[in-house]
Amino acid sequence: MIPARRFRSALARDIERFLTHKRALGCRYITEETTLRIFDRYLAERRIRTTRHVTPDVIVAFLKSRRHRRAASYNQFLGVLRVLFRWLTTRGVVDRSPVQARPRRAVRVRIPVILEPEHVKRLLYHAGQLSDKYGGELRGQTYRTIFATLYALGLRVGEVCRLRLHDIDWDRRVLMIRESKFSKDRLVPFGPRLGAVIGTYLESRRARHGALDADGPVFCVTHSRPLTRQKIGNAFRKLRSKLGIVLSSEASPPRIHDMRHSFAVRTLLRWYRIGLDPSQRLLHLSTFMGHAQPESTAVYLTITGDLLHLANARFQELADAVLPERSP
Repeated sequence: MIPARRFRSALARDIERFLTHKRALGCRYITEETTLRIFDRYLAERRIRTTRHVTPDVIVAFLKSRRHRRAASYNQFLGVLRVLFRWLTTRGVVDRSPVQARPRRAVRVRIPVILEPEHVKRLLYHAGQLSDKYGGELRGQTYRTIFATLYALGLRVGEVCRLRLHDIDWDRRVLMIRESKFSKDRLVPFGPRLGAVIGTYLESRRARHGALDADGPVFCVTHSRPLTRQKIGNAFRKLRSKLGIVLSSEASPPRIHDMRHSFAVRTLLRWYRIGLDPSQRLLHLSTFMGHAQPESTAVYLTITGDLLHLANARFQELADAVLPERSP
């Protein structure tokens, strides 16, 4: 394994201490480290020698140098720098944070695309048709099984990438999700239909390679190397035009992370339809999805037409029970 390149600017040592501190708290900080490496390179290339020379003008110039197309990208860079210099300020490395720029206002907020069962059926069909010619072995079956797992269990893409064969408990039909967000582990049960899909896929791999290493990845197209989030996302983008989703002119195309949104909304719909009170079970959904608190899960609960209709019907039942009878 090639070691990561060290930071080399005037802030190099402080950035490394900051990342060590964050990871000790359980934060993965992968995207944030990439941002800090870009900032570190910017400072080094401009020969900024001391922390005292990292001024508000330098921060503004760095942010402008990135030419962010979206407000979210600009705000992400700004937020990482703000947290870094706030930490440095509390430790007396700098007297005052040079990050004075304000976040950009987003022109519009992206609304997730909720995938219906018919969309997912098309996705699984076309994924199964992917050729092995340029993408490794069992490519179609691999991506078909990955997409089925993401939709059925609402996992993060990174969690699927990190699954190892010893993480599957076939007796209890449970997946051990390791090193999830904030470095937490959790158990996720799966049903017999998904278990059959995963089992068939693994049998296909065994037919080619014999016994599989228990420490090896569940999903791969090169026998031993796990797939990355980027490759899974690229495969989804390649197939999304075949799903038959009708979007308005202002809507964004579906993303792989929308599978997780779809799982949350579909779970809420199922609870409404069988007569359960979603407000009493939101904590269960949060635990299943690996969230520390229900507020994080609420972000995934996009209001759809079906959900609004069922919620309205539930409210009408409650209103009829408590309001006095009205004349026609």
